[in-house]
Amino acid sequence: MARLDLMLAALFALVAFLVMAAPVLGADPSVDASPAPSLAVASPSAAPSGPASPSAQPCPLPVSAPTAEPGQSPLPLNLCPAVLNGADPLSLIAWIFTPIFQAIFMLMALLYNIFGDIGIAIIVLTILLRLLLVPVFRKQIVSQRRMQILQPELRAIQLRYKGNRTKISEEQMRLYRERGINPAAGCLPALLQLVLLIPMYQVISQGLAAPDISSMLQIAGNPVVSVACQDPGNPTVPCIDPTIPWLDWLTPAAGGLDAHVPEILFMVIPGIFGLSMLALISAFLQLIQTRMMIPVNTTNDPQVRMQQRIFLILPLFSLFYGWILPAGLFLYWITTTIFSIVQQYLIAGWGGLFPLFGWTPRFAVDHQPRFPVPSYTPPVENGLASESPATRRSPTDRAAGTIRPARSKA
Repeated sequence: MARLDLMLAALFALVAFLVMAAPVLGADPSVDASPAPSLAVASPSAAPSGPASPSAQPCPLPVSAPTAEPGQSPLPLNLCPAVLNGADPLSLIAWIFTPIFQAIFMLMALLYNIFGDIGIAIIVLTILLRLLLVPVFRKQIVSQRRMQILQPELRAIQLRYKGNRTKISEEQMRLYRERGINPAAGCLPALLQLVLLIPMYQVISQGLAAPDISSMLQIAGNPVVSVACQDPGNPTVPCIDPTIPWLDWLTPAAGGLDAHVPEILFMVIPGIFGLSMLALISAFLQLIQTRMMIPVNTTNDPQVRMQQRIFLILPLFSLFYGWILPAGLFLYWITTTIFSIVQQYLIAGWGGLFPLFGWTPRFAVDHQPRFPVPSYTPPVENGLASESPATRRSPTDRAAGTIRPARSKA
């Protein structure tokens, strides 16, 4: 399971980095592109010179688009999150996520209308999404907790059939089936996080920077949500105010923190690595969450030690992403991590969070979760509890146990 967790985490981090960081790291500074909730802003002069692919059709443009100056021709804004002309991999991925992107964008616009603060809208949106996914993440936590409870029996199977990997695998899978445990239950939540993270990145980094968002608030040409733009018709002013006034202590800019751009305290290595306060907070919370996912290691289990090393390294990715990804995305990730910590606490307790540097607070001593995972009770057959695979003996072994040794005649 530790190897599976490592592979999933590495894949999750790699895909997220490629999708999100590629537009930033690969941007051409000589090209001045206006922001829009798409991977690129199309203009007549920027159209590809070669013939377009017959299967790739451009996304529909808005009926009217703002102009940079009076007298100039309108600049068409491609508000679809995928530019299919050229069919590059990033555009293809964005096109696949378009329905999720539009749904999240509409919900965020609605929450922005209610609260008038994009920071609060991001937090409330994150909580709503996590509430919808509570059953999925609960199943993951319960399955993980049952796997931890099962470790002594799994080790007993390994000792019993030492050297026979096929038999060990068969008995372990039989034990999983008897206990109703799916070893791959942790895959779905990781995939769901990726499915939500990519559209959320597009919504925050480009949707909040677009001066005209009317086409993204429509379904089949019918407006679903309406937003009063800050300065309608001005292509240099985003429609939705991206500033978060209550995070003004993180930036010297007046008005507050800009949610659609990275928040950087200072550049550690100019052009290569910068330090972000939101990234530090995110990494700290992820360390707490990952330690809560590991049981207290009282048996010096090498698998538990391996998981501890893995879960210690993964939060460090947030520190590297801090100077690349927008501040609003970190606000989303901080909120979802806090939600995960609360859910983990209610179901599995503090886990391996304590002792912390040899210190265990009073509230963590003999703590019982609010909704604990019930222990396994073996079914009773004919008045006798059935054996588990760790202690079950084959018919040959049971028959051999009934043979009495021959007595030697004196």
